[in-house]
Amino acid sequence: MSLKTKLHWDVFGKGENLILIHGWGMNGAVWHQVVEQLSQHFCVHVVDLPGYGHSHQVASASIADIAQAVLEDAPQQAIWLGWSLGGLVATHVALHQPQRVSKLITLASSPRFSAEGRVWRGIAPKVLDDFTSQLTDDFQGTIERFMALQAMGSPSARQDVKQLKSAVLSRPMPNPDALHLGLELLASVDYRQQLNEISVPLHRLYGRLDGLVPVKVAAVLDKQLQTESHIFKASSHAPFMSERQAFCDLITQL
Repeated sequence: MSLKTKLHWDVFGKGENLILIHGWGMNGAVWHQVVEQLSQHFCVHVVDLPGYGHSHQVASASIADIAQAVLEDAPQQAIWLGWSLGGLVATHVALHQPQRVSKLITLASSPRFSAEGRVWRGIAPKVLDDFTSQLTDDFQGTIERFMALQAMGSPSARQDVKQLKSAVLSRPMPNPDALHLGLELLASVDYRQQLNEISVPLHRLYGRLDGLVPVKVAAVLDKQLQTESHIFKASSHAPFMSERQAFCDLITQL
């Protein structure tokens, strides 16, 4: 059986093109709750990244591969909105193919996810190592632990985890190779310096209670880029779930 090379896309509504890119261990179904509202203002394009959901048979070996696969069938120009790991993919596209990006929005994302001592806040390298070693033994359990970590601290944590879980389970399980690559990218990619080279309008959105992308990252980057970020006060890592209405309102106003 030959591996598929085309990614799965769903398209809703009409208007300016808006691409939604999910995070690690997830798939495009996570956006289900916000698509209905956003599609009243935009033509919303939702992709399953290589190795995830309905694209689980598509292989990739680097962030450049992932970006290229998405660009293949993405609209010629669009607003790119990337959540978590999806923010790295959208940032990669904005850096290398700026003519395809009218606006870059990163949500609960960081140019470097892995913490660096006291110099940079992020996910402790040991946590990423543990996820990597646990993946081989129990990949469904590892994804579930990651979901719990993403929702931790949010007042709607239980509801968020339930929604994340039902989204993931509504489509084929992710490919173990894609999960390993994703963790590798979270541990190694560092776009901190390149952020200054982004030529398109950039909007950075964060959850105040996020344990994976600490809100201090927002302040550091505000200073570096001399821009302002938006912080969802009652959210951890999934503001589009815990503060759905505020999230949709903000996206339509940016």
